[in-house]
Amino acid sequence: MTATALATATTPLATATEDYATLRTAVGAYRITAPLVRLTGDDRLAFLDGFLAKSADYVEPDTVREVLALNADGTPFAILLHFEIGDESWLLPRTAVTADALGAYLARFETAGVTVEVAPEGWGATAFEGPVAWSVAAGFTDFDISGLTLHAVTESPAVPGAPGATAHLARVGTTGEYGYLLLSDAPEAAHRAVLAAVAEQGGAEVGGEGLARVQAEAGMGLYAAGFGGLTVGQADLAWMVDWSRTGEFHGSAELTAPTGSEARLTALVAPVGSRFAAGTPVTAAGRPVGTVLCQAPAANPDEELVLALLDAPFHVPGLELAAADEPGAARPLRTATLPRVIARSLTTKIA
Repeated sequence: MTATALATATTPLATATEDYATLRTAVGAYRITAPLVRLTGDDRLAFLDGFLAKSADYVEPDTVREVLALNADGTPFAILLHFEIGDESWLLPRTAVTADALGAYLARFETAGVTVEVAPEGWGATAFEGPVAWSVAAGFTDFDISGLTLHAVTESPAVPGAPGATAHLARVGTTGEYGYLLLSDAPEAAHRAVLAAVAEQGGAEVGGEGLARVQAEAGMGLYAAGFGGLTVGQADLAWMVDWSRTGEFHGSAELTAPTGSEARLTALVAPVGSRFAAGTPVTAAGRPVGTVLCQAPAANPDEELVLALLDAPFHVPGLELAAADEPGAARPLRTATLPRVIARSLTTKIA
């Protein structure tokens, strides 16, 4: 979904607001539609090192991490989850990319000793997030769920309705609340089981707009909005690059370490009801200082959240700026810190 589509999608506002509240106060489930990739073979980690911006040298078994893949010109291609599960590696895009585009990207790299399967038949994933998501996750393990630490993966002993199915539960999320992902070779049964467990905890299946708003407030707005032509530095993704890494990787020759003087993606808040088109200039005392990249869905009734590329030093928090809304009226904007909302999960203990 493009940034423009995020702002104008036809999902009723009430539904997006309800989904937002579900994710913030209970637990919301959603099906993963991004293409999975399965890698097998002894050289799979060396294969990953050819294009991931962080080395796989110290990746532990049964873990998941978030990684960045670059284009040849050093711009971001995709943010991916990298799972190490037994003798297999799995990749799952966080940012929008089709199976064909992902397959074409991976085909550029030497695959001797590695088998690459894009969208392997029969596999799928469901995610669920929220302050009581751990209660749902507890039904997919045979040990105390508090023992599944952040970024850990465990084999799930059973998928209700699918005897003999294989499933893996990862503690990883996108919203700043407790988050889990269930990867299975019986994806429909796994999805139904998750929905049933979520309903028991007072949660529900959620749509893309409410989810995108919570993600944006958690500092992960690029998941839905995309990169918008930004560089690694502009997208504030320099932390996802291992700058001291030995050896080259795809796109590394075109990377320049950030200096703090370049324009950077910045969150701004605006009064409820303000709507800004992508590309709208942002001004300070009438002077152009940046450009709107996208606006998060209007699911939080307290304020609007905008992502813009702002020149230095205007990406610091607390500055009063302005931009013209879609009807053309000047509206106030204020730079803000992320995460924007204090996650309830920070004060909700896993029992």
